[in-house]
Amino acid sequence: MSGSERFLLVGSLLRPDELQTYNREIESRDDITYPFYDDLEGYAETEGKAVSEVVNKQIEAGIPEVTDGEFQRSIWHLDFVWGLDGVERSIGDSGWKFQNDTDGFEEGTFETRKDIDVKVVATLHSNNHTFIDHYKRVSEEAGDHSVKLTIPSPAQIYNEFVRSMSDENGYSNDVYPTTDDLGEGLVQAWKEFVDEYTAVGGEVLQFDDCTWALFSKDNPIGYYTQDGATDETVKAHAEKLVSLNNAVVDYAHEKGLTVYTHNCRGNYGSRYAMGGSYEHVANYFLANQNYDRFYLEWDDDRAGNLVALEAFKDKPETEVVIGFLSSKKSGLADKEAVLAELEEAAKYIPKDKLYLSHQCGFASCDGGNDLTHEQQWNKIKQGQGIAQAFWGE
Repeated sequence: MSGSERFLLVGSLLRPDELQTYNREIESRDDITYPFYDDLEGYAETEGKAVSEVVNKQIEAGIPEVTDGEFQRSIWHLDFVWGLDGVERSIGDSGWKFQNDTDGFEEGTFETRKDIDVKVVATLHSNNHTFIDHYKRVSEEAGDHSVKLTIPSPAQIYNEFVRSMSDENGYSNDVYPTTDDLGEGLVQAWKEFVDEYTAVGGEVLQFDDCTWALFSKDNPIGYYTQDGATDETVKAHAEKLVSLNNAVVDYAHEKGLTVYTHNCRGNYGSRYAMGGSYEHVANYFLANQNYDRFYLEWDDDRAGNLVALEAFKDKPETEVVIGFLSSKKSGLADKEAVLAELEEAAKYIPKDKLYLSHQCGFASCDGGNDLTHEQQWNKIKQGQGIAQAFWGE
């Protein structure tokens, strides 16, 4: 089956076994230095071969915009942070908490990998960032084919840093004494990366961002469940994150980049992190951020009603990619149900601005979701077929 211009990939794909051998060693060691190539013999060569193969696999499959499958990183967002000057990586005492039961919610039933602790130890800078070499490798392999690079949003990392540098007494850091200082430092580092990216011909940048469900009143572990939370305090924090993201997005636009965002509620080994519907955050996340394209997770009831898409009514040029398909499940989707969902979404988003995807990538962290490579590509093929049926390609 040929590809579809209306079916898109979020970014990550399942890693091959030979690359996973190195991934597991990286996960267990904090005596090695990012990007780890000098510490692990054969890692760079194995990674390069895997990237070449996955780029060509996507092109052959008819994917409109290709990535490296995120093969050149361990964790969807932290490798980018490790590549900044001024950051210290370490293995923590605990990992993130995800949900074992995909049909219900019980906080903290599954603990992830623990090499997730990050701390700011010097002024943040993007200086010869490793992701620039990653992009160049993919671009050279892809030739004339469109390439996008995925990185975390500054808002995502702002939240990560505040969490990792806070204790019972609150936030504390010698380099950035206040959270406002931290936000300014992050924006500056992201702008420096934008400069590096455009200098080597980068055209499309995607900011991955899992923060927004935390602002939903129906999220069992969101900000509204914290002591002392009010509409005013939550709104102020949301506006802070919007301003951080928009500062970089607007700068990237000035430099000629097209900028996307992807949002989900966590994706780790076919598990999710939290609930939280879009209706409660639409006026912040959807209406007020200046992205050219939004990838939205909508593969189950946690996302809420599609009426949240009304937030785009005053943004006629914005493209919306709806993740009605699930990368967490090994089986194929109900085609007719997805077509019906697309019809409903088209009531809010013009059909020529609408796209289909899975709710997230297949391997946000290098361990990947619980399915085989064959099942992954079968799900991609089905997505292309559904898109062809809906858009009449």
